[in-house]
Amino acid sequence: MVRILFLEDEPTIKEVLTEYMQLKQYDVTPTENGEEAIKILEKQDFDLAVLDIMVPGKSGLEVLSHIRSQKPDMAAIMLTAIDDEPTQVKAFNLFADDYVVKPVSPIILLKRIETILRRTKGSDKKPAKTDGLYLNEEAYQAFYDNVSLQLTLSEFLLLQTLKKEAHRVFTREQLILKIFNEDYIGNDRIIDAHVKNLRKKLPCSYIRTVIGVGYQFNEENT
Repeated sequence: MVRILFLEDEPTIKEVLTEYMQLKQYDVTPTENGEEAIKILEKQDFDLAVLDIMVPGKSGLEVLSHIRSQKPDMAAIMLTAIDDEPTQVKAFNLFADDYVVKPVSPIILLKRIETILRRTKGSDKKPAKTDGLYLNEEAYQAFYDNVSLQLTLSEFLLLQTLKKEAHRVFTREQLILKIFNEDYIGNDRIIDAHVKNLRKKLPCSYIRTVIGVGYQFNEENT
């Protein structure tokens, strides 16, 4: 059974979303305090965390930082009413797998959880190809020489989009629509943050910057 840590201090939201997740047969551990969330994480293992940012005690971002330092393979979704770009960039720089702005439909949240779990739960699948860059689209995982690159969902979707149309130069606005659909609110420079993090994980220069336009997949390294 999938185990989810749910950090949310608003009683109604916590109750409703917990109930929806349990209806999907997820084992949910709800808490409303950031420090308590960290204590729970030190005692138990989870597949995914859904973290509100503004909560009593340590913030959701501090809990995310703890997860990345102690349990780097654990997935995390930030669930928050804060929709400003600096906060979103900070969350993605801490390798959040998704960022959902409240109010959120429980059904949409469940779909995002399902997508992320499909990626992380499939991360132990070995790709058929063992040399160079390989994208397992079913598992939402990228591999290089058969080793997982440990990409977040947004990073994977960015790389997948560029690689599928390697001849094309994408603008930042076009990449936002490919990755977030119409859910993202903020400056298009969020793509630059994703590219920066993605380049740190890629062993070769697979992403080319086209000055004044955007980004393109670099086929010279394939």
